[in-house]
Amino acid sequence: MTSSLSAGEYLRIVTTSQPRRRVLVTGGGSFLGDYIAAALVAEGADVTLLVRPGAEDHLGGLAERVRWATADVWNPASLRGRARAHQCVVHTVGSLTADPAQGLTHQRLNFLSARNVINMCSSDGVPTCILMSTTRAPWLNRGYVHAKRDAEEYVGRVGVSALIVRAPLVYRRGAPRSLFWRLISGLRHVPILGWLLRLNRIAPMPVDVLARAVARAALNPRRVAKPILYAPDLRRMNTRDERRGRGPEISVENVPPPFDALDDVPIGFTPRQS
Repeated sequence: MTSSLSAGEYLRIVTTSQPRRRVLVTGGGSFLGDYIAAALVAEGADVTLLVRPGAEDHLGGLAERVRWATADVWNPASLRGRARAHQCVVHTVGSLTADPAQGLTHQRLNFLSARNVINMCSSDGVPTCILMSTTRAPWLNRGYVHAKRDAEEYVGRVGVSALIVRAPLVYRRGAPRSLFWRLISGLRHVPILGWLLRLNRIAPMPVDVLARAVARAALNPRRVAKPILYAPDLRRMNTRDERRGRGPEISVENVPPPFDALDDVPIGFTPRQS
């Protein structure tokens, strides 16, 4: 792979890339899925959103800027052929919370859905899959992290070309945040302490920074220097103004807020109950 690119180099490549790359994003109608789809549209991609049946109304104005189709990522049959003619699939579906009593274990929510999407990429001949994974942090459930790591290992066994994004929790700029999360974000900038606590990797980051970086990786996966991306890599794929919230706004309407129990949750949707 080539050396790491600055955000400016990514922008020059994206603006000169022809024809438009077709990218499929799972998790349409969810917080993270819609932000990534909107970022892809802003970067010039031809986007298809996979939406859970019954969640179409959650797309709002985004539905007019993308193609969308309904599919259940927990049902392999509903995914058959959905990714054909796409150059990249971005898988965002998952949940930080589990309910084993209802059969909603972390393995089912975060591994099984990823396995089905990875198999879809393999059978439909998709060149690249971007798997939204997670960094390891004290506030994250071990079962959640283990399920994400199992998905990473599975994509390697299947042989699908993949980029792994070990993202921290995310938040929307301007949204209320608890003192704890604001403190964690602030401590990231403290010399030595931030390094010792690995806060550069695990502190929450603005969702627009994450979404923009993922979109640029999807459009130019061969120019990404690492198979696994962490928060510092994602920040470098944004310009200084974008990191500071001064860049063009990513337009997302009617995005469901993150899960109420946590301030900064990149949550997708969960399986329908039978």
